[in-house]
Amino acid sequence: MSESDPADSGDGPATEPVTHPGPPGKRQDLRNETDEEFSAFYRSTIRPLVAFLINQGAAVHVAADIAQDTMTSAYRRWNELRTPRPWVYKVASRALVRRFASTEEEPVGEIPEPTSLLARPDAIEEWETRHDTLPMLRSLPPRQRQVLAWTLAGFTPGDIAEHLGLPSDTVRANLLKARRAAANYLKKRGEEEQ
Repeated sequence: MSESDPADSGDGPATEPVTHPGPPGKRQDLRNETDEEFSAFYRSTIRPLVAFLINQGAAVHVAADIAQDTMTSAYRRWNELRTPRPWVYKVASRALVRRFASTEEEPVGEIPEPTSLLARPDAIEEWETRHDTLPMLRSLPPRQRQVLAWTLAGFTPGDIAEHLGLPSDTVRANLLKARRAAANYLKKRGEEEQ
């Protein structure tokens, strides 16, 4: 699978990371270097990736699961990826769309187990209410929410158009509508607080 087509990443059989040719000692040195590069990428990217998915409407535990699965796929393909940051955002975004399309949300009685991304799963609701932009983001139509989430993650409208396969005008129009809705939301909330 090429970097430009991550549509089914994570769905196929597990594969080992690419091995390096050469003598065993040299292979281990290259493997250690690759692991260090990926580790630095993981640490700098995982939390913003989870936030990006939450901004698109994912529940915190769903966002954490998708982000972890995406990073696993990125590790397996690490030596093939020329631009890993956009790749993981694209793969995670597509995984979220598939999750929305394939399942209905059902309330559960059990709280998810703690992970490094969710230290206190019982505090999810508290976290969501503290981030007062989430209700505004969730009120937007899906395409506006998606474009705004990519923007909040630091991508330009041109980048977004390229990664989502949309015309630039469509991205810009949806971003403009999302920004107007956000401004109206903040204005209305400000008036209510007075």
